[in-house]
Amino acid sequence: MSTVVTVVGAGLAGCEAAWQLAERNIRVNLIEMKPEKYTPAQSSSNFSELVCSNSFRSNDLTNAVGLLKEEMRKLNSLIIKSADETRIPAGGALAVDRERFAELITSKIQSHPNINVIEQEVTEIPDGKVIIATGPLTSDDLSGSIMKLLPDSKMLSFYDAAAPIVTSDSIEMNKAFFASRYDKGDADYINCPMDKDEYIAFYEALITAECASVHGFEDKSVFEGCMPIEVMAKRGVDTMRFGPLKPVGLRDSRTGKESYAVVQLRMDNAEGTIYNIVGFQTHLKFGEQKRVFSMIPGLENADFVRYGVMHRNTYIDSPKLLDRYFRLRQDIRISFAGQITGVEGYVESAASGLLCGIETANQLNGLPSVDFPAETAIGALALYISTGSVSNFQPMNINFGIISPLDIKVKGKRDKNLAISKRSLDTIECIAEKKQ
Repeated sequence: MSTVVTVVGAGLAGCEAAWQLAERNIRVNLIEMKPEKYTPAQSSSNFSELVCSNSFRSNDLTNAVGLLKEEMRKLNSLIIKSADETRIPAGGALAVDRERFAELITSKIQSHPNINVIEQEVTEIPDGKVIIATGPLTSDDLSGSIMKLLPDSKMLSFYDAAAPIVTSDSIEMNKAFFASRYDKGDADYINCPMDKDEYIAFYEALITAECASVHGFEDKSVFEGCMPIEVMAKRGVDTMRFGPLKPVGLRDSRTGKESYAVVQLRMDNAEGTIYNIVGFQTHLKFGEQKRVFSMIPGLENADFVRYGVMHRNTYIDSPKLLDRYFRLRQDIRISFAGQITGVEGYVESAASGLLCGIETANQLNGLPSVDFPAETAIGALALYISTGSVSNFQPMNINFGIISPLDIKVKGKRDKNLAISKRSLDTIECIAEKKQ
């Protein structure tokens, strides 16, 4: 217990890394600049604040992120366990009450006997063993310190956005209906159907609405997984109908028919008093959001408790800099975790923190490294961000395309993905049994 690891940043990755270290009897100094200082996207003093969606996406093992979550469950992930404990209805997705989730994480971290929380901004890379998990909005001073360490590299960036949130009692339910796509799970989503004329009017208002000024932003620099709805609309009149507004699998219980387009809203807290508009990340001016989104049937008089915002995300050129354990190749005392490495998404960020914490603890405890293979989602993600052959490195969500294919032929995408998941989980079971 003489060795102390410094973890900088108490987001999803930092908290997961700190937890994995502490659970392996390693002392941790977890340094978080809140509440002394906040990034433009933050508003809560709690750890692991979810600033965009409240969804951890699909729980289905036919989906790669569902597999990644299940692997993390088997490895005692703090983030996934806490998400399960604060889950709210969202069909086949794992969505959480974002306030209760952050409060639970904060409580668990602060009460762990091996974790010492320090509230201050870090402007220079600390001495000793350190994990930098400061996220995509790393402060300018610390970013500068990182760049001094990596003089031949550069910080890359893309743009991310958050969706608006409205109160449930302001939604006109005589124009909306509850359902989940394909009736999967309970009817957890509020659905606002549009006919063709309503959709076209909404589309035309959206593509001509005035956007807020975001320094350096161009449509081409947006992350595809969080594309602003107005950017998506400008790609074509029907683009939204094949994306977040697709009506497929959402039969209106009142008419028995599918609508021309459907806007979905997902519960944002356990009480069901607020809902976020699914897929409506945006950088429209606030007044324009109110005007245009109020054209959606059922939202004419919606009370917006949070408007959508956009922010710049920064990440390092990980394939040139990091190894498969998220360690800096030129100085392995320094590791990186979370979105600053180029993994994209809540689950992926936490997974990088989990791997980073396990590997650092094993190294300090004199145990061999855990070589998560490319057959697992965790391993595939780590290998993606550390493969030096990658050119034009871009942020990446977990997907079956980067997981090693099966060595046998399996017909049907669903059955093939299930077979990949079973193989991956068998491998993770073996790793977990070794108590690494």
